[in-house]
Amino acid sequence: MSSDIHDGVNMHYELSGSADLPVLVFSNSLGANLGMWNEQAEALDGHVRVLRYDTRGHGQSGVGTVPFSIADLALDVLRLLDFLKIERASFCGLSMGGVIGQWLGIHAPGRLNRLVLCNTAAKIGTVETWNARIAIVRQEGLASIIPGTIERWFTAEFREQHQETIGQVRTMIETTDLVGYTACCAAIRDADFRAEIATIPNPTLVIAGKDDPVTTPQDSQFLASTIPSAGYVELEAAHLSNLGAAREFNSALIGFLGRT
Repeated sequence: MSSDIHDGVNMHYELSGSADLPVLVFSNSLGANLGMWNEQAEALDGHVRVLRYDTRGHGQSGVGTVPFSIADLALDVLRLLDFLKIERASFCGLSMGGVIGQWLGIHAPGRLNRLVLCNTAAKIGTVETWNARIAIVRQEGLASIIPGTIERWFTAEFREQHQETIGQVRTMIETTDLVGYTACCAAIRDADFRAEIATIPNPTLVIAGKDDPVTTPQDSQFLASTIPSAGYVELEAAHLSNLGAAREFNSALIGFLGRT
């Protein structure tokens, strides 16, 4: 389904599960879409009502006016919740989605129950690395970054044993809007929440990938040690730990959400 929520942005989303259950929002990584959460949506069926959406410029959601910031992407989430008449929800975001989650925890904690920050950091990368990524994508297209992205997202063992999943992820990246992708790169580049995450009051779970070269375990440990009510789980995975270690990821998520 979709909704024109703000600034001409047509937000694509999928809401599943009983209306009697608490809502959990899933937020995708850069270059992916709501399909990256398919395994989680299936595993959490009956535990929560699952709301997945495509971030601006990804999947079937529109781009809107560029440039935009992480604050704009987080406000998209709040507007979607308002459109669906959902007062409070838990939130699970990976990488870029985790940066969006940090903004929500800092600026809109009253709309959140629990917060899950996966394979993310309070500050991801440097201005130079993001500007270089933007330049390459603009000059050579998204296809040029797919091999390196796949290597960072999954361990060699996972790539060898899960060719179908790798193919699906390649398609996600290939079909991402180029303008949307580069605008999100710039939004991540400009976000730095290192001085603010200590104000997040919500119960938080930080999930890391032991072999994640993008947002390292050290990045995740900083989040977990700085956010007052945060726990920490480290999985045998690279950057997309929800796919690379799906069973363990789902178990950690269900256990955390089930606590009072």
